[in-house]
Parts: sequence; C-alpha cells; structure tokens
Amino acid sequence: VQLQASGGGWGQPGGSLRLSCAASGEVFNIDDMAWYRQAPGERRELVASITKRGTTNYGDSVWGRFTISRDTARNTVYLQMNSLRPEDTAVYYCFVRVRYLGEFWGQGTMVTVSS
Repeated sequence: VQLQASGGGWGQPGGSLRLSCAASGEVFNIDDMAWYRQAPGERRELVASITKRGTTNYGDSVWGRFTISRDTARNTVYLQMNSLRPEDTAVYYCFVRVRYLGEFWGQGTMVTVSS
C-alpha cells in the first residue's frame, strides 16, 4: 500500500488549505483513514479520522475548523483546514488501516502557517 499526500505548503492565519492523500496498491479493504500531525519537538497527534461508514473524529484543537472527508471510489482522504492558526504548523501524515494487511503511513507533507 502506498500513500501519496499533496496540498501542503504555506497558509496565512485565518486562511485555508486542503490536503489530499491517495492510496494505491492493495487497497480493496480500507477501513479507517486519518490525518496526524507532528510539530517540531512534539509528539505525533491525531488531527482527524474517518471510518469506512463515514463516522468522523477530531482532535480538540481542530474541532470546528478542520473537516475530514473521503472518496471511497478513489481511495482518497481529504483534510479541509479553515481558520488556520500558527500552531497548526506541522508535518501532516495521512494514515490508513487496511483490513487483513495492517496500518500504513504517508511520507508527510509540511504545513506552515504564518503571516
């Protein structure tokens, strides 16, 4: 299973960015998809997750600002990030859990929020 993330970069405080992550390979049974992030010197933390049925969960710091979604046909997960804050600056990693195969991580995409 390979994960290719895109959409990172620079954003202004109060602005928006959208991340995408496409899964390829043996992706016939993707259960959970998620985004994590890790800021310098910090532990990796859950940003948002979405189950195969569309149930979502968000980290407290992004609740109401970020929205996770998935396109099951395209094996792609998205993260719409609105009302960006400097503390959202981090490397963002996509994650998938594939039934019978296990857990897989993307390579990470940098998001920088500054004025």
